[in-house]
Amino acid sequence: MQKYQIAVLKGDGIGPEIVEQAQRVLTAAAEKFGFFVDYVPALLGGCAIDETGTALPPETVTICKAADAVLLGAVGGPKWDTLPGNQRPETVGLLGIRRELELFANLRPAVIFEPLRHASPLRPEVIGDSLEILVVRELTGGIYFGDRGQKLINGTEAAYDTELYTVPEIERIARIGFEMAQKRKKRLCSVDKANILETSRLWRQTVKRIAEEYPDVELSHMYVDNCAMQMVRHPGQFDVIVTSNMFGDILSDEAAMISGSIGMLASASLGAKKPGLYEPVHGSAPDIAGKGIANPLATILSVAMMLKYSLNQPQAADAIEQAVNEALTQARTPDLAEEGLAIVNCEEMGALVCSFL
Repeated sequence: MQKYQIAVLKGDGIGPEIVEQAQRVLTAAAEKFGFFVDYVPALLGGCAIDETGTALPPETVTICKAADAVLLGAVGGPKWDTLPGNQRPETVGLLGIRRELELFANLRPAVIFEPLRHASPLRPEVIGDSLEILVVRELTGGIYFGDRGQKLINGTEAAYDTELYTVPEIERIARIGFEMAQKRKKRLCSVDKANILETSRLWRQTVKRIAEEYPDVELSHMYVDNCAMQMVRHPGQFDVIVTSNMFGDILSDEAAMISGSIGMLASASLGAKKPGLYEPVHGSAPDIAGKGIANPLATILSVAMMLKYSLNQPQAADAIEQAVNEALTQARTPDLAEEGLAIVNCEEMGALVCSFL
């Protein structure tokens, strides 16, 4: 029997609640499809600061590097918001583990499940028959990893964050974008701000050159502000979008709301080697933590991505996605409430998905 080791980073806020249900679904899928999953817990984020003094303990890095994949809940919360930027759960923990695992590509699919069609803020005629956009976001470069700081300029406080990209960083994320497009509709839109930014001009120039390696993929370019507008005007024109770290962060959240709820958006962070890291796009939602009402579906769908991209279990991945779709026809968590359907809590939604597996 095939055995996989999964590092489990439950994190903060609603993280432990949603990860518990994702593990429950993954275990059920393993039993159904004949493989075994071993979970190894580790600390990341605010909970790690409280216990060890740092958001990313060395032991966590060791556990993650030894795993076949990493499952992450969410990090951060008001308790740690007053810490300096270089000690925060997000900067030290989340960005740190991405750097340690060399995860440079973030895949964020925005899918409208048929039962949630009416939850989208877009009119049905704008959505069309179906909608599935894949945002491929560069994850370890750009403004989030550039030089930053604060200083006095002529006696006035000022702050700066520097955007920097190298050609190799752009090449490798572009290839991921083209490879994803080859597996789908063979259409790739590269999003930048090449009319203003030097980094975007280098981005566009490099993506055009890499496109010569993928003659079967139709490449288009779009400025990020226009892309944000087009995504709500005519989202069906997009299939795969490849873009920089900050632009991808913003556009994928916009795509999430088009799909009905950020509580449904899964993600995969991949590098040249294993392991990949899988997490919901939403945050730690401290305002509802401990109430049992969090939506676990984004985390469950992240497990489906794990099965697809890291564990080579595509049938199990498809089964989970189908089970989520079926569960949505029967019940909803409070964030997706719809008249005529039962409202369930986090644990009940996890059980419902398992029942359809």
